[in-house]
Amino acid sequence: MELRHIKYFQAVAQTLNFTQAAQRLNIAQPPLSRQIQQLEDELGTQLLERSRPLQLTEAGRFFQEQSRALLQQFESLCENTRRIGAGQRRWLGIGFAPSTLYALLPELIRELREDPELELGLHEMTTLQQVEALKAGRIDIGFGRIHVADDAIHQQVLREDPLVAVLPVSQAPADSTVSLASLAHRPFVLYPAQPRPSYADHVLSLFARQGLSLHVAQWANELQTAIGLVAAGVGITLVPASVQQQHRADIVYAAISDPEAVSPIILSRRNGDISDIVQRCLHIIERINRRP
Repeated sequence: MELRHIKYFQAVAQTLNFTQAAQRLNIAQPPLSRQIQQLEDELGTQLLERSRPLQLTEAGRFFQEQSRALLQQFESLCENTRRIGAGQRRWLGIGFAPSTLYALLPELIRELREDPELELGLHEMTTLQQVEALKAGRIDIGFGRIHVADDAIHQQVLREDPLVAVLPVSQAPADSTVSLASLAHRPFVLYPAQPRPSYADHVLSLFARQGLSLHVAQWANELQTAIGLVAAGVGITLVPASVQQQHRADIVYAAISDPEAVSPIILSRRNGDISDIVQRCLHIIERINRRP
């Protein structure tokens, strides 16, 4: 399937007339009919009822709606690319682990979005994926949770986020504080399952340093999935304290008494990258971090 197939189909779907669509596209009608037939053959379904008048099938109505949005995105992509190439706009790619969205990252994004000349690309990804994306040039900065030894990447800890335990509301502790030792015998929901190493390995190491091992009852890929499984009674989990901003009636959060139970927020960028836009981000982050 090529982009022209979608453009041709949109013209036919909007006019419901091959002759008018061909005139709009400035092509002959027979080639247009062949292109639409090729599109249907590739999709393996009929998009048009070739009756009088021409009608869209149910699949055709769905494809028209979805492909229209796709074309609009593509046109916006082309326009922004031209503007960036002409120096009228700038582009900044940001990678982030989901749990960092509860800390300083939203404020950074809000401030950057106020700049009409800046195009932001936001990509949810693990720290390891961020490292690969940085080296490939797909993003410019990343916010993650684990340290990665790579000479091409510079990392700095922005803050240490205390960890809290997440428990079903029916298992709320007598007070609001628990210890790692008191949690070790409980079934655990651990995340992410892949790729490794990850935040999951950081949690495992916290217990291992005290000679404790965990019974992982369930692996999850996302933080929100892990919290949902806790609510379902599958086990408990540990999350950064900033996640407590998400309030749910079916879970409780408990502070952890062990001082080492923290998770860093780590900024990753290409080693030696002194571009103006990256430096601007670093200044904004420094200003946010100085606030009480």
